[in-house]
Amino acid sequence: MPRINLLPWREQQRRERKLAFFVAIGVALGVAALVAFATYLMLGAMIDAQDRRNERLRGEIKVVDKEIEEINDLESQKQRFIARMQIIEKLQRSRPEVVHLFDELVKAMPDGTYLTSIKETGTKLKLEGVAQSSTRVSTFMRNIASSQYLKNPELEVVESAKDNTGGSRFVLDAEQISVASDESTATATKRPARASGSAK
Repeated sequence: MPRINLLPWREQQRRERKLAFFVAIGVALGVAALVAFATYLMLGAMIDAQDRRNERLRGEIKVVDKEIEEINDLESQKQRFIARMQIIEKLQRSRPEVVHLFDELVKAMPDGTYLTSIKETGTKLKLEGVAQSSTRVSTFMRNIASSQYLKNPELEVVESAKDNTGGSRFVLDAEQISVASDESTATATKRPARASGSAK
């Protein structure tokens, strides 16, 4: 029976398998490299797109911050304008009060009495003057107490005048009644009266 040597065929098959294995590894490595490169490009594109969005957001935030600053400036200007309006309204309300004050002082001052100084602090008044006698000072205080625009007279000092005229120098305090508060009080008292009348 003849003998057949199969060693060269097996060796050839082994080489072919090894070659196929290396080719498969090369193909796998190539595919992996392509996937990695594609992933890198995709991630780079996504990062660039996000950077552009962030830059646009930063620009919009700067615009909004500037608008907020302008709004705050307008608000501060509004508050200053309101404060000025309040001061102007207060001055306008106080104008007739000053007229009433001096008119009422003239009416309350008895004969033989004159003022040398008037100092106003808020609604407080400090009146300094000279009267022919302490009785006239008392009359002046009673007139202040019964006045429509003055109240709460309090005598601080009454002494003989130093100019040898025989009069008395006096210092007294009083309070000024606000016209605006009187008008608001009068309005508040009139409204319930109308309501009660309609109820009847």
